Amino acid sequence: MALSVSALHTLEQGTEIDAWRVIVDHAVEVASKPLAVANAASEVVRRDREIGELDLFLSSSGWDLWRAFGGSVERTSDRLGRWWAEPFSAKALLILDGLSLRELPWLLQGAKERGFTLHEVGAHASELPGETDQFARALGFASRSKLQNNGGGLAHRLQPAQTETVDLPWKDCGALIGNAPNQIFWHHWPDAKLHDGSGAGQGLEPLTRDAAEQLTSDDFWAFVERLATGRRLVITSDHGYAATGYFPDADGEVGQFLKQTFSSGRSKPGTGDTGPFVPPVVLQIDSPHGAHLLALGRRKWRSPGGYPTLTHGGLSLLEVLSPFVELTK
Repeated sequence: MALSVSALHTLEQGTEIDAWRVIVDHAVEVASKPLAVANAASEVVRRDREIGELDLFLSSSGWDLWRAFGGSVERTSDRLGRWWAEPFSAKALLILDGLSLRELPWLLQGAKERGFTLHEVGAHASELPGETDQFARALGFASRSKLQNNGGGLAHRLQPAQTETVDLPWKDCGALIGNAPNQIFWHHWPDAKLHDGSGAGQGLEPLTRDAAEQLTSDDFWAFVERLATGRRLVITSDHGYAATGYFPDADGEVGQFLKQTFSSGRSKPGTGDTGPFVPPVVLQIDSPHGAHLLALGRRKWRSPGGYPTLTHGGLSLLEVLSPFVELTK
């Protein structure tokens, strides 16, 4: 779905906040349309490429918009802080680690089919870089692991709450939900699956098939219903992911520079050389988590052991936008 003329004008002539609103809204619109299990793998790839047209704009003529990303798109951590302060008597937060906008249709379709009421559907910004530890710290947790067995403590932003984090089958997760009115449950899927399947010959299509299986299953929705019983529920993620297996190769001096800077990753802490290239292939971003060098746009490069086909931490839309779904039963 092509951008309208008015949307293109906003990208070129509007404020940074206006431009990012158009970009995020368009990415959500493309990604959230209904999916069928039978053709999900090919359709998700097609949508990924369509959103890639926005990534191309953001890494060529619009690259300076990335410097305004943190101040123009509300971070998921801040949105959750606002949501937690709203006067609901009981709340539940389900963080699916690494969930991207690609998986949003399964949540919307499943909620509708199973009698949930949707109150808000959108996308917010990951931390920069888009990594698990940064998101945990933005919420006031020392790390994701600290949430296990109600170990979240009393210093985090979402008080009061019972906390849990596991990588168990959905059918085993319901028993871990306590009777406390407010619950925070951080599940390691799909990030654990993403990194397990990021090697040669793997990538987006197997992960899409797994997402379809997981997010349409009775076990998953029974777990969601258990969380939502008597509570207002938000489902979101700490970050998305880049389907780098489909990215074009960065050859020559660009590829060599990216390899030397990032090895097999997409971000590096600290300041440093961003290279002589115009438009740039690396940006230095100063975020609440300090200065980092981040790979810009959709490129992969040769690296020892092979560059992963699924990863996160750089600057492309589907790795820095997290779905945000609020619902009740």
